[in-house]
Amino acid sequence: MSNKQSFNVCFCFQRKFRLWMAEPPEDIKNLFDLYAENGTMTIDGLQKFLIEFQGESSATKEDAHAIFNNLKHLNIFQRKDLDLDAFFRYLLGDLNPPLSSKVHHDMNSPLAHYFLFTGHNSYLKGNQLSSNSSVRPIINALQQGVRVIELDLWPSSKKNDVKVRHGRTLTSSVDLVKCLRAIKDNAFVASEYPVVITFEDHLPSNLQAIVATMLTETFGDMLYSPHSESLTEFPSPASLKRKILISTKPPKYPESQKPRDQSGSTDHKESEQDDEEDEDKDEENAIPEYKQLIAIHAGKPKRGLDKWHIDPNKVRRLSLSEQQLENETRTRGSDIVRFTQRNLLRVYPKGTRLNSSNYKPMLAWTHGAQMVAFNMQGHGKHLWIMEGMFRANGGCGYVKKPEFLLASPNNEVFDPNASLPVKKTLKVKVYMGDGWRLDFHRTHFDLCSPPDFYVRVGIEGVPRDKTKMLKTEPIEDQWVPVWNKEFTFPLRVPELAVLRVEVNEYDTPARHDFGGQTCLPIRELRTGIRAVPLHSERGQKYRSVRLLMRFELTNEV
Repeated sequence: MSNKQSFNVCFCFQRKFRLWMAEPPEDIKNLFDLYAENGTMTIDGLQKFLIEFQGESSATKEDAHAIFNNLKHLNIFQRKDLDLDAFFRYLLGDLNPPLSSKVHHDMNSPLAHYFLFTGHNSYLKGNQLSSNSSVRPIINALQQGVRVIELDLWPSSKKNDVKVRHGRTLTSSVDLVKCLRAIKDNAFVASEYPVVITFEDHLPSNLQAIVATMLTETFGDMLYSPHSESLTEFPSPASLKRKILISTKPPKYPESQKPRDQSGSTDHKESEQDDEEDEDKDEENAIPEYKQLIAIHAGKPKRGLDKWHIDPNKVRRLSLSEQQLENETRTRGSDIVRFTQRNLLRVYPKGTRLNSSNYKPMLAWTHGAQMVAFNMQGHGKHLWIMEGMFRANGGCGYVKKPEFLLASPNNEVFDPNASLPVKKTLKVKVYMGDGWRLDFHRTHFDLCSPPDFYVRVGIEGVPRDKTKMLKTEPIEDQWVPVWNKEFTFPLRVPELAVLRVEVNEYDTPARHDFGGQTCLPIRELRTGIRAVPLHSERGQKYRSVRLLMRFELTNEV
């Protein structure tokens, strides 16, 4: 090895080694001194820390003992009690997450009382116009916790066969039976709560019979069949564990009129809600064995009635494009909220999103929409917010709606644009970050050139809570950057607010390399000092990259 090569290797090693020994922030040192005795922290001291500082009021000595045992199993320490280094590594490790991993919402209310993690065109691998259809996106979505899968059903060129494809486009097709089998095999990997399959149905009656047979043979007892044609109330997620539900609106054309699936035409979904036929007329053409498998009926009310009409004897699902929802909320916001107290509202991306981009989900959530359908193969901040919302409730894919979006005794209806008082104040302190060196093959940073990281923090929520992203200063040439920066956010509707966190490397004023992101539902945040895992632009969780942050929530009203 030449002298120059030796120098480069040695210099790179020295830079890495020098930065490996991160000093605990001053707050951590002070906390350790507060709860330690004679330089170490006992199980009793750790329990006291969990209760008094971390806000874990029910923490027991057994909980603290379990943390000790896990730290020893991870070879973080082998002594009797914790020293400062072990305490610091505990705070920055997997044993100290910002959210609970357990399902803790009431799961015994009707489906209409929950937000459901919902996919759009769940079979597409890429764009909406020319990408391939496959079972792989369906599997990925289910393994991520998505609970609503959308399949578009079209007649195949083969007799008595059904394909899944984005109709009237250049996308390829995939066999329906393959999609159904993929759903069966992966439906309950991430969550035991029900999976809803929404069909965009373009089939004549003879093919509906074939689909009915496919469904019953594939799912068997997993398939939920309602006891009556029209439910007066949806069942609860708890009562539907490990069940598959079908939701569709059969097409209105007679059996003899076979639909054409031609390339180049616009998506039918944009005009779906302008259909003048009522749902009863539509379902006249559905054969009985297919119709009886529909657990959630979709469509408009009978002719002449307003789309937000509430039938006391029937519940149903209505679908709107993002643009239609935006238009409706301008004048009918309170009607939409009332409708979603008992019925389901599905919102889907407008047809011009050919690149599989997504829209702002908060408008739909604040009006009670349960199924906010997203292109899960996309990426970007709107999808990050969606993923963040559904990290709540143990990531089971069902999040209980706040009480103010449900029926109230005095019939008051929530208005997201109202001038509300500040309810809570969130203080967020960003201490430091670590892990990029261990994940360098995923984050693509040069090991011999430590980045200049900075953090951006902001709120997504109702209009009065939404903030611009605030940021720390860049820390130059550090694999373990320390910022010690605090941010304060007044919140009027914390129940619907999501905290956005993003790390970038400052390169030049025109170029900032991505370093990680996460979104966290604020009503689920565990207070105190927490290790916050970061994710890639595509939403994959990094193995080691995380921030050490402190969260403090105080009541204002």
